[in-house]
Amino acid sequence: MASQRFARPIFDNPFLKIQELPGNTVKRNSESLKQANCDPKGTSLVVTRDVDLDTTKNTWLRLYVPRRLTKNPTPKKLPLIMYYHGGGFVYFHANTFIFDVFCQALAERVGAMVISLEYRLAPEHRLPAAYDDAMDGLEWLKSTKDEWVCNYADLSKVFLGGTSSGGNLAYNAGLRAAAMAKELEPIKIKGLILHHPFFSGKNRTESEEKQKDDQLLPLHAVDKMFDLCLPKGVDHDHEYCNPCANGGSKHLDDMKELGWKVFVSGVCEDPLVDAARGCVRLMEQKGIKVFKFFRDGYHAMEVFDQSMAAALYDAAKDFVYAVSRT
Repeated sequence: MASQRFARPIFDNPFLKIQELPGNTVKRNSESLKQANCDPKGTSLVVTRDVDLDTTKNTWLRLYVPRRLTKNPTPKKLPLIMYYHGGGFVYFHANTFIFDVFCQALAERVGAMVISLEYRLAPEHRLPAAYDDAMDGLEWLKSTKDEWVCNYADLSKVFLGGTSSGGNLAYNAGLRAAAMAKELEPIKIKGLILHHPFFSGKNRTESEEKQKDDQLLPLHAVDKMFDLCLPKGVDHDHEYCNPCANGGSKHLDDMKELGWKVFVSGVCEDPLVDAARGCVRLMEQKGIKVFKFFRDGYHAMEVFDQSMAAALYDAAKDFVYAVSRT
C-alpha cells in the first residue's frame, strides 16, 4: 500500500464493507448518515430551507442563502450553484451533516446561492436515475416562483457542481443540459465544478494501483459502487463511469460552443485522481477551458474536514466570479 501522509477521517465508513441486502438494496448505517435539519430562521451565517421536487420520487432540494442577503432590502443577486452530494451514488443524502456543512460554507465563502439536490440512490435506482433527477431540478429552477430564488439568484450565472459521485452527476447532467440549453432558458449555465469526481474505467490507472488500499476509499469499494449504480449488464467503460470511453460524449462540443468553463479539483492520495486528470485532458482536447486545482490530500477531504477547505473555497470563488464576468 502507498504511504498516506494525510490521516483519514474516523467515522462509520460504509465504503469499507458494502453489504448488499435482499430486495435490491444495501445496508446503510444510521450513524454514518447523521442528518442536519434545515434552518430558515436560525442565527448561522447561512439560512437554509427545503423544497419538494417530486414527491413520487422522494426528491427534494435544500436551498442555501448567505444570511447577509436576507437582511438587505435590495439584495444583489448572486451566482447559483446546483450542488450534488457524494457517496458513490449509493450512500448519503442532501441533508447528511457533512454535506450540509460543506454547502453552508460554499454559499458563505464563495458568495453564491447553493441548491443541493436529494436524488435517488442505487442500487434501488440505478443510473441514469440520478441524472434524471438533476434534470428535474433544472426544470424546477427554470420555472419556479420560489421567493428565495427570485430574490437572491442570478439565473444567468448558474453552475452545476458536486463532490465525488456528485461531480460525476454534475458532469453527466451538464452534458444533457448543454444539449438542451435553449430549452432551459432563462437559466444560463456558465460551467461545471467537479470536486474530486467519481470516474473510473476497466483499465487500472496508476493512482488506482498506487492507492488501491486507501483507508477511506479503497479500490474494491470504487468498483463495487459502480457495479451497484451502473445499468445492469454494462462494464466500467460505460460512459457513466469512464467519460473518456469512445472518445467522450458528442455533447462536449455543445459545451464548447456555449462557452462553458470547467473547474476540476483533485488530490494526490485519491485513487480516482488520474481518472479526473484524464477527463481534464479530454475536455481540453475538445477545446473547453478547464481551471485545474490539484494538490496534496485525500478524497473529498474538504467535506470531511473543514480545516482543509479554505483553499478550495477561495479557488472556487475565483472561478465562479471570473467566469460570471464573461
